Amino acid sequence: MIVNAIHHVAIIVSDYKKSREFYVNKLGFEVIRENYRQERGDYKLDLRLGDCELEIFGMPNPPKRVSRPEACGLRHLAFRVSNIEQAIQELNKQGVQTEEVRLDEFTGKK
Repeated sequence: MIVNAIHHVAIIVSDYKKSREFYVNKLGFEVIRENYRQERGDYKLDLRLGDCELEIFGMPNPPKRVSRPEACGLRHLAFRVSNIEQAIQELNKQGVQTEEVRLDEFTGKK
């Protein structure tokens, strides 16, 4: 079996409207599909950025995430940008709080 690329990443969010606002209006993801699933009482939002898709599941009262990022499951979601400092400034102007930029200990990249 040969894998060519990542097709999509799926995340569960606790605040659907806030998450949709962030990914669509602040980061510029394109909405592919948006569906309310009556039988589950949740939303499923399919987004696209370049060749990758992000599935957002907004469900009422999702289980709380363990507080440590080393817990089993999705640790983080990373986006490639042309200029990290510019991206941070743009996010901050939109009211998005950002953390201090860290260097990867193996690649030395931000």
